[in-house]
Amino acid sequence: MSISQKGIAVVTGASSGIGAIYADRLARRGYDLILVARNQVKLDEVAKRIARATGRNVQVTAADLNYKADLKRIETLLATYPGITILVNNAGVGALVSLLESNVDDMEAMIELNVTALTRLTYAMVPALVARGGGTIINISSAVAIGPEILNGVYGGTKAFVLAFSQSLHKELADRNIRVQTVLPGATATNFWDSAGGSVGQLPEKMVMQGDDLVDSALAGLDQGELVTIPSLPDAADWNAYEAARQKLIPNLSLSRSPARYRTAAAA
Repeated sequence: MSISQKGIAVVTGASSGIGAIYADRLARRGYDLILVARNQVKLDEVAKRIARATGRNVQVTAADLNYKADLKRIETLLATYPGITILVNNAGVGALVSLLESNVDDMEAMIELNVTALTRLTYAMVPALVARGGGTIINISSAVAIGPEILNGVYGGTKAFVLAFSQSLHKELADRNIRVQTVLPGATATNFWDSAGGSVGQLPEKMVMQGDDLVDSALAGLDQGELVTIPSLPDAADWNAYEAARQKLIPNLSLSRSPARYRTAAAA
C-alpha cells in the first residue's frame, strides 16, 4: 500500500461528532487515515463515506481506550506503523452533574480516558515522530480547561490537564519539528451532551457551535501556528493577554522567601 505524501492521520473517537469531522477534513487535505473508536459499525460507515468522497485510504480499528489491552494495541500501532504524521487525540467523555451527584467510578473512568489514554497515546507517538523528523499532535481539550466552574469539576480538571500537558509538550518538542496544538471547544452540537447526561438543546442557541465550524476553525488555527485554539474566541488578543498574565506569574511562583504581605500578617 502506498502512503499519501502527507502521511497518515490517526484520529481517536472518530466514529461520530468532532472526530468524524476531523477525519473528513484531514482526508480532504490529502492525508490517509486510521480511525479509532469503540463502535465498529459506525467506524466502517464513516470510513466508507470519506473514502468515497476523497479517494484517500481509510483504515479503521475498533478499540475501547478504557480497556487496557485495546489501549496497548493502539499504542503499539502509533509506535510502529510507518507513515503516521498526525495524531488527533479526540476520544473523551464529559460530565455535567455536580460532585455530589456524581458516581466516583464514572469519574475515575473519565480520568482514565481523558487523561491516562491521551497521555499514553502521546507517549507512544512522540518518539516515532522524532524518529521520522517531525509531525503534529492535536489534543482536544475544552473551554472548561480555563473555566472549570462551568461544568463538572472532574471533567474540567481532565481538560485542564490536557492543556497543561500540551503546553509542556510544545516547549519540550519545539526543536524537534513537532507541532502541538490544543483545541478548546465551547458548547458544540454533537452527541457529547447526550453521553454526558444532558441536552445541548437546553443551551442558548448563541452559545452552541456546529461541529463543522468548530473543526474548520481549529484547523485554521493550526495553519496559523496557534498553540492554543479557542474556536469561538472573537479576538485573539484576549487569549494573548491571558497568556501574558500567566507568563508574568511564572518567575514568582517559586521564591526563597514569602512576600511581605504574608510576613506582615503573621506578625500581627
